[in-house]
Amino acid sequence: MEFNTLTTIAGIGFLAALANWVAWWLRLPAILFLLLSGLIVGPALGWLNPDQLFGELLFPLISLSVAVVLFEGSMTLRFSELAGIGKTVRNMVTIGALVTWGISSLLVHHFIGFEYKLAFLFGAVVVVTGPTVIVPMLRTVRPNKKIAEILRWESIVIDPLGALLAVLAFNFYLSAVAETSSDSIVLLFLTIAGVGVGLGLFAGFSFGFALKRYLLPDYLRSPMTLLLVFVVFAIAELLEHESGLLAVTVFGMTLANQKDLDVDDILDFKESLSIVLIGGLFVVLAARIDFQALLSVGYGAVILLAGVMFVARPVSVLISSFGSGLTWQEKILISWIGPRGIVCAAVAAAFAIRLVEIDEAGAATFVPLAFLIIIGTVVIQGTTAKYLAHWLGVRDPAPSGFLIVGGGRVGRMLASALKSLELRVVVADSDWDNISQLRMEGLETYFGNPVSEHADRYLDMSGIGKVISLSGRTNFDVVASMHFRSIFGARNAYELPSASEATRAEKHRISHRLRGQRMFGDPVTYNLLLGWLAADAKVKTTMLSDEYGLTMYQEHYGDRAILLFLVDPADRVHVVTSDSKLDPAAGWKLVSLVKPEAPGTDIKNG
Repeated sequence: MEFNTLTTIAGIGFLAALANWVAWWLRLPAILFLLLSGLIVGPALGWLNPDQLFGELLFPLISLSVAVVLFEGSMTLRFSELAGIGKTVRNMVTIGALVTWGISSLLVHHFIGFEYKLAFLFGAVVVVTGPTVIVPMLRTVRPNKKIAEILRWESIVIDPLGALLAVLAFNFYLSAVAETSSDSIVLLFLTIAGVGVGLGLFAGFSFGFALKRYLLPDYLRSPMTLLLVFVVFAIAELLEHESGLLAVTVFGMTLANQKDLDVDDILDFKESLSIVLIGGLFVVLAARIDFQALLSVGYGAVILLAGVMFVARPVSVLISSFGSGLTWQEKILISWIGPRGIVCAAVAAAFAIRLVEIDEAGAATFVPLAFLIIIGTVVIQGTTAKYLAHWLGVRDPAPSGFLIVGGGRVGRMLASALKSLELRVVVADSDWDNISQLRMEGLETYFGNPVSEHADRYLDMSGIGKVISLSGRTNFDVVASMHFRSIFGARNAYELPSASEATRAEKHRISHRLRGQRMFGDPVTYNLLLGWLAADAKVKTTMLSDEYGLTMYQEHYGDRAILLFLVDPADRVHVVTSDSKLDPAAGWKLVSLVKPEAPGTDIKNG
């Protein structure tokens, strides 16, 4: 089947969006579905031929897309955070990365037949994991907090560092191919590195100066940054060929690590680009894979994949975790979770095109081998890791903890009540006074907006399975509920409305289908609970028995108690809602907010 150029480009965009949606729905890395889409419409069905479609524009488009990927990854690396991530992670992104590089290079040399220069280049490319593949896997596997933190931080830090290593290795490879004299090789390599580092530093500090002096309006910060990435890449390539990727990587690192410069909003452009630019990039890259070239390698490719998973990764983790205090079960699971991601695919594709230009013998199999490792590690490790974690006894139970959005007095009361039930509770708030009070009360906090890009990267959700939105700001609570419904499911999202909502006309109320479940019954509002707390109401836990059942409880407390949570005999916590149909009996615990004995405001009139 043949399509015109417009239809083909639109189809690529549609496939990219569809793949991202399927990945979101199944909670798997998007790169898996992007690559599968490209393989289907490319080599399988023959509907997409990128070289014919884009012609001479193919390499510039891929190069610019890779530049965006590396720039975004480099902006997530904060040197201040690198110092505090622990000995094991530091070892994994330094010593461990070098070990993985060396072993992978030897494997591809002996079993694929790459010469040493090309083998060490390939080894550098497959070092990177990345948060885009690790984070969705952690949500499914649910390892204990120690394992989750190590894997998450490793993926964040090694993303830009691994890309930088690959770029440097590629530049050194080209230098070695172009020159025969070792002095000339070193000189050319230093020239490429000097141009890339120098231009990246200059662009980073210059643009940082402009941002600090507010020389750009807010609405131009993100688009101007993106345009500068293109400009820096192009100038670097003009000054010294192959220095562009290094330049944009250093540009991002410099921008991200300047004091008193907030660049979190600049990272927001990545979300849209991942659907259009980056998503389309990987559909195109997968469509260029030559199955025949991969099949010609034979069993060597399978041995390479097995070697990366069963030799390179375990040896790297064992060396990096020496003296760390990790149990052998934790080391095994960390060794098994090392999927390759977007940076690996993008860099491999960009390098392969240049290898073809210089007639490198292994260019035809470079990308297929890289994609084999990406798909193999994502599929095999992604589908088996949770069973391995369960067998090893390092998998957290079903997520029963709570994320509470809003750290005011009501939020603190509910967080303390849930923590007393031995649940993990994280309270998110952007108000520092609230955060300070929460921390003084010994509660776990996240200082920031829980629906921000920063939270997507740094908010630890291990063990969290429910969200309660009660900031007191209706619109924000609805946004939070909608955001976390996609993660926890609609039945695990709860809201506590304010008293003012009941007085609004229907046309001014937000639709119920967009909101979380209403907590504690229809008469209860955020303002009501705040008033009860001001009246010195306390949280009390009551155990029901055959002698003291729900009826006696209600007769005892009457309107002085608001039922908050129910704990069944299996210690599962149920949030009381206006639609609750639970019938607690003997063995259940009732967690309530109870007013003092003195007469108070009737709940129905509060």
